Amino acid sequence: MSILPLVALVGNPNAGKSALFNALTGARQKVGNYPGVTVERHSGRLSLDDGRPVELVDLPGTYSLDPSSPDEQVTRDVLFGRQAGERRPDVLVVVVDAANLDLHLRFALQLIALGLPVVVALNMVDLAERDGLTLSADALSRELGVPVVPTVAVRKRGLDTLRAALTTAVEGGGQQDSLPLPESADSLPQLQRRAREIARAAIVSETPVRRWNHALDSVALHPVIGPVLLVALMFLMFQAVFSWSEAPIGWIEGGFAALDEAVRGVLPDNLLRSMVTDGLIAGVGAVVVFLPQILILFTFILLLEASGYMVRAAFLMDRMMAGVGLSGRAFIPLLSSFACAVPGIMATRTISDEKDRLTTILIAPLMTCSARLPVYTIIIGAFIPNTAVGPGVGLQGLVLLGLYLAGIVGAFVAALVLRRTITKGDSSGFMMEMPKYQMPRLRDVALGLWSRAVIFLKRAGTIIAATTVVLWLLLSFPQAPEGESQVDYSVAGRIASGIEVVVAPIGFNRDISLALIPAMAAREVAVAAIGTVYAVDDPEDAAGERTIIENLQHRWSLPTALAFLMWFVFAPQCISTIAVTKRETNGWKWPLFMVGYLFAAAYIMAGITYWLAVAAGL
Repeated sequence: MSILPLVALVGNPNAGKSALFNALTGARQKVGNYPGVTVERHSGRLSLDDGRPVELVDLPGTYSLDPSSPDEQVTRDVLFGRQAGERRPDVLVVVVDAANLDLHLRFALQLIALGLPVVVALNMVDLAERDGLTLSADALSRELGVPVVPTVAVRKRGLDTLRAALTTAVEGGGQQDSLPLPESADSLPQLQRRAREIARAAIVSETPVRRWNHALDSVALHPVIGPVLLVALMFLMFQAVFSWSEAPIGWIEGGFAALDEAVRGVLPDNLLRSMVTDGLIAGVGAVVVFLPQILILFTFILLLEASGYMVRAAFLMDRMMAGVGLSGRAFIPLLSSFACAVPGIMATRTISDEKDRLTTILIAPLMTCSARLPVYTIIIGAFIPNTAVGPGVGLQGLVLLGLYLAGIVGAFVAALVLRRTITKGDSSGFMMEMPKYQMPRLRDVALGLWSRAVIFLKRAGTIIAATTVVLWLLLSFPQAPEGESQVDYSVAGRIASGIEVVVAPIGFNRDISLALIPAMAAREVAVAAIGTVYAVDDPEDAAGERTIIENLQHRWSLPTALAFLMWFVFAPQCISTIAVTKRETNGWKWPLFMVGYLFAAAYIMAGITYWLAVAAGL
């Protein structure tokens, strides 16, 4: 019995490869497994123009010849003739998406370089034309040096022409010389540039919108200009967090001051009034005052997402992440963690490689979530002068940007260590399709901001309010004798004295010791806790006229403040983060490891910061 020629359909995911396979083979299909693996093998019969049958196999979709999953490993092994129980294909049908040609051509160039006869199926040309893009299959064929056939698989258009091209290829007329395209990572940028050049040469016409998209991408994705633009946008964002929020913060502070004065005027001087003013108003007010800064931060994030730029930022960051052993697929979960680590950790479910996923989970808490912003801004506002270091450049905004960058650098260092030790393995790159640039819809941005404001205020009205009331109770009882400090004499003060022994070497005082434990409920509680402490125990400010910033300046040194900031860059996030890590890793092993290494990093980095600041005479 003669062996049928083997034709393999290969291409990127979402190129319409399976639809083309179904259109060519119809009901003449078989499904099995490749020997030794759980990857399915789809094969079928196809009759050529001269009546000869060939076997058509639909290989799993992949982005390159560098596999990152079992499916992609099978595709590579089949193409190189290394897959057990499978012959090397005689002909390749490379399926590319006409609307995303430069992305798909990168892999097509690698496949052509293998030296096998190749026919390119330029699929989904109808969708490309609908989007204003007209391509020349002849021009593309000249650039690639292989036959190119326009197809619409779902409508069975172009199948006769494709079958004729396959007949020629099987007869040997399509044999190509191997192209000098190395597979090293260093060659990938060159390969991508060549893919873009070929894609541009194949364009007959395109709409102005598509031309603008390509022009903007030539800047946003430039290897030098792109990262500079990204840093500039981050810089602008953090400058705005301080400069644009001054007025609304003043309004909120004035509102809470008026509320405090009204309560003091109505209620007699007793424990109830102390709980309301020193507990609820002082604690919750110390956090709610930072709502404008959080909304400004999310305005920038929502605008960047809606405009289509955020995916470009992911592409730029992928290069850096690959250098520390992280998959590019980790970018979106880590980006989500800037809002909150909980959805960020849940988003790691999209990462197929278990070691990549575990590494991403373990470093997600190092991304600076929005709950840290009140802590950062109050300490920066108290100890960093609001001076300009250049035209439109404020020192406070620079320090805030530095703290965010410190979290990112810390995450990359942690990933580098983890990927070379307990989560050791090969990193895998990824490809992404770029959405169109578009003007953000103000209604969508407003709804997103409203949602964030509601979430923040709910936390302030529930978790933070409850925590500050409990802290007030612990600070208020037992009542101190005349002449003694109420905080030192209270239950909370005695607990803090024990904690202070541990944290004193890194410059932390009693007030910080009191704030660390409730801050595990929610990061913002650290600010509320400090506000409550000063409201309960400030003999020089019985009327509550001194602000929390003035109290910090009065009681803390600059080295202590800087150490406190560094602690919050690395310290584990709230209990919810630990709980979701436990759920996503199916046990307590990794959550406990995460908490342990983050606390150790926080302690060490805060200590280094404190002693360097002391040595510098700050």
